[in-house]
This record gives sequence, structure tokens and C-alpha cells, in this order.
Amino acid sequence: MFKMIALFKKPENTEEFDQYYFETHIPLTKKIPGLRKVEITKITGSPMGDSPYYLMCEMYYDSFDAFKEASKTEESKASGKDVMKFAGDIVTFMLGEQVDE
Repeated sequence: MFKMIALFKKPENTEEFDQYYFETHIPLTKKIPGLRKVEITKITGSPMGDSPYYLMCEMYYDSFDAFKEASKTEESKASGKDVMKFAGDIVTFMLGEQVDE
């Protein structure tokens, strides 16, 4: 499996962020063709205490090629435009391949 990871720093207003993220952005993202699964983790801390990160979203695709094809769709473009609108200054994106042991 291939995944795109969105890592969000803590927003100024977590309640507003959560409401928009879960009620508007995630439903928009879930419409992306080829997206197999979405896993969201709220970051509660780190081994050293507090963490600057608030939330991690992992979006799974069958392969890198499937991700590239999905990225060309209007649904993916709408999701990307939306995330930059409400969280462009606090989000970092990473790409990765899941490794099964």
C-alpha cells in the first residue's frame, strides 16, 4: 500500500479546526477516486512531553501509480485546495510506502 500523510501542527483554535476538518474537509477527501482508507490520529504528546503536532491523517492507495492517477482528479484537486485554505500554514505532507514485516 502507498500512502500520503498529512501532519498538522496544533492550530490556534482546536475546536474550530476539528469542526471544519471532520465535517467539511474529510468528507471532501473521502470522495477521491482510488482512495482506499483514511486513518486519523490525534497526537497526544511525545516521549519527551508535549508535541507541536496535533493531528496525523494517513490516506491509503493501492500503489504509487494509483495515487498519481487519483491526484489528477477534480476531487483530489478540491481536497488539496481546501486544505491549503484552512491549514496551509500548519500542514506538512509526506509520501510513503507501507512496509509489512
